[in-house]
Formats: sequence, structure tokens, C-alpha cells
Amino acid sequence: MKKFDFVVIGGGSAGYAAARTAVAEGLKTAVIDAAETLGGLCILRGCMPSKTLIESGNRNLVIRHAAEFGLEAKPGSANIRAIRDRKRVMIDDFASYRQGQLQDGRFELIRGRASFSAANTLKVTMNDGSEEPVAFRAALIATGSEITIPPMPGLLETGFWTSDNILDAAELPDSFIVLGGGAIALEMAHYLDAVDRKVTVIQRSKGLLTGLDAECGEVVATAMRERGFTVHCGTQVVEVSGEGEQKRVRFMRDGQEHVVEAAEILVATGRQPALEGLGLDNIGLTLDGRAIATNPQMQTSLPHVFAAGDVVNSLEIVHIAITEGETAAKNAAALLAERPLPHAIDYRLNLLGIFCEPQVATVGATEAELTAKGIPFLSASYPFNDHGKSMIAGVKHGFVKMLGHAHTGEILGASVVGPEATELIHEVVVAMHFRATAQQFMSIPHYHPTLSEIWTYPAEEIADEVTPVSHASGVGGD
Repeated sequence: MKKFDFVVIGGGSAGYAAARTAVAEGLKTAVIDAAETLGGLCILRGCMPSKTLIESGNRNLVIRHAAEFGLEAKPGSANIRAIRDRKRVMIDDFASYRQGQLQDGRFELIRGRASFSAANTLKVTMNDGSEEPVAFRAALIATGSEITIPPMPGLLETGFWTSDNILDAAELPDSFIVLGGGAIALEMAHYLDAVDRKVTVIQRSKGLLTGLDAECGEVVATAMRERGFTVHCGTQVVEVSGEGEQKRVRFMRDGQEHVVEAAEILVATGRQPALEGLGLDNIGLTLDGRAIATNPQMQTSLPHVFAAGDVVNSLEIVHIAITEGETAAKNAAALLAERPLPHAIDYRLNLLGIFCEPQVATVGATEAELTAKGIPFLSASYPFNDHGKSMIAGVKHGFVKMLGHAHTGEILGASVVGPEATELIHEVVVAMHFRATAQQFMSIPHYHPTLSEIWTYPAEEIADEVTPVSHASGVGGD
């Protein structure tokens, strides 16, 4: 039986970060992963491949609007196979680099599927079919997530695509019905339209991007409709069916029945933690809904078993998964050395980026979250269509919004929908990391004309409206 101080189940972003950190902490470490190609969701079927395709789509959109800028450019048909092949080359390069990291000898890589047989023992079914027990003093579960397929009448019988199909397709049908209104759905819908496919989006909730401030989804929906999408929100799917080469979705909205047709259906209604086959019942691990319950130190209900990444939350964001993995490994080292656990995860910044068009990015708290916590706040926003640099670029949709503590001015959150939103948000991320106030933000010089200077407008409004009170307490949260 192989014995380790720290065993990581899963070789994705969280798992690799944890293993690397554990080795640095002096722990004898192993990573267990059965995947034929190592790298995790982000590299293989998530962030990197989707953004590679979207980059091609974005170039095509620029060509569509060339005449607006006095240029002649004739749009041609998108070569989906060439786009796919470029993606494959890039992802192979990224994955090869990660596989090199996982096999560089710092820790042992075990190729198989792990299942808990006891509190300190795993049964590993190796890729060659053999079984091998592995003992550990501490473990991390970082097996990521898997696509969720909603229970819709007729969906399985009719057939459908997922984002995995889109990301590696050499050919695409001419029209799609996209089920879902979250990040994956909107990014895939954006790509499909950008390569000249007709797209209809059907969202169950009242608006797109549920969980963000409502105006984010409202602006994206308006921009999508103007671009040529059909967008239905507040729906209830009644039936999915197929006839010939067309597929059909029948749904209710506002008490009326509607039917839409397309060549294919894309299911993009979310993901769920990948926990099947881990034997969690054998060790009595506590779940929080579909996810593994953890404390801020990333410990599960068994103190020596940690969890990180998509298995513990629905954020599905790489930098958070990495931070969780590193936090877990450092705390595991402290636990094994019988020291107090020194690190706790902090989700205060909660950074999110969505690469649809217009892009969406957020950081920190939303208005609804601040209201629920009883935190007094100020909100200020400014539109891109009244901002010089974005007007020059022909931007029609979007805004920036900043939230600040009503009595201190500390920046508590921000949203941006518009050009380069996923880049622009980092200016506020840096400010919030250092707990800057809107007043301090206003002292930072901003070059003119730039997109970045748009942040100074809401910051100035908040700074002017702050009302200090002598008894105000808990800057940024109380």
C-alpha cells in the first residue's frame, strides 16, 4: 500500500495548485487523476477553448461593422473547421504544459479513479483495470464539475448539444436554440451568432445572468436583440421534440404558449459538482445541496479531508479554485504538524467575467446582497454611450456601476457591461483589494481619452454623497 501525507483527487486547477503548495510545505504528495488528457475543465473544455473560439467570432463581428468606420471589408463565411483546428493547437499547447507540471517529479501522479474506502484510505482503480489501495494523512477532493442536464420532457429523446460539442465541432448547423441564460449560455450564444448562426435564447428566470444586479442582464438582453438574437425570459419549457431536420421547443411565457424551431438545441443550464464514484457515503461526508460543505479553512465535515474548486461552490472560476486549493494545502500542512490552521478563504472580491458581447464583469457585493445584510451603501453608474472613448469606438450598450459604503466611502462592489469589461474590472479589483474608498479612487490619475477613466464618474458621485457619522462601524461590511 502506498502511503502519503497529502493526496489530491483531481488534477485540474485547484488540484495542481494544492499539490504544488503541499510539496512546498514539505508534504509527501500524490495526485490521482484518470483523465486521458490532464489539465482540468478550464484548459480542456472551459475557459481557454471557449475564449479561443470567441476570439475568432469577435474578429468576424469587427468585419460586420467595418463600414461604420469608413472601411470596406467583405464578410465571408466562417471556416468552422479552421477555427476548431486553431483551438486544438492552442489547447494542446496549454495542456502539454500542465501535463509537464503534473509529471515533473515533485509529487507522484497516479493514473486512476479514487474512491474512499475508509477515513484514511482510498481504493484507486487504475487506468489499466487493476486496483491499488492508497493511505493518506490528509486529502483534498478537487474533482471539478460536470454538465447538468435539466429534466425536460422529450429532451433526451430529441437529442441535444452541450458546450463540449460546440467547442470541438468541425461543422455547425445553421440555427440553434440555447437553453439557459447564464455565463456559458451567453458565451456560446455569442460565438454562434458571431460565426453567422441564427440563435434563440430561452431562459427560465425573469432575466439573463441571474444572481448579478438586474441591469447587467437587461443590458445584455437589449444588445442581443438589437444584434438579431431572439431572447425569451421568464419561461417554462413544456416539451422538446424533433421532426425531420428541425428540433422544436414548446414553452409558456406570460400565460401564452410559444414554439420555436432550430436545427439544433444547445443545453447550457449550468454545471454541478462531479462527486459520483468518490464513495463519500463511506466516510460520512456532509454535503451542502449538491456541493461538498466546507468551512473557511476548506475543511469538510472530516477535518483531515479538504475540498476545493467546483465541488464546493457554483462559482466555477479558476482563480478562486486555485486560491482554495492553496488554502487547503497550507492548512493541511498545519493540521498534520498539529499547529493552528493559519489560512481562511476570503470571497469578498468575488470576481467574475463573462465574454459575451457586450462583455460583463463584476466584483464584490451586489445591491441585493448589501441590502440583505443591512449595509448602508451608495450606488452610482455611468453609461458607455455618453463616454468619449467608447463613443469613438461606436459602443452603444453598457455601463459601469460602483457601490460604496454610505458612511465611509469604501468601495464594496462594481459591475461593468461593455467594451473590454473583463479587463476594466481589474482597476476596481485592485482598489477593493486595498480597501480603497471612492474618495481615494478619485485621487488616482486617469489618462484621457481611455475606457478606464469612465470609472471616475461613479466614484466621484459616491465620494460627493458619503455622509460620515461618528458611530459608523465595520468599514465595508458592518
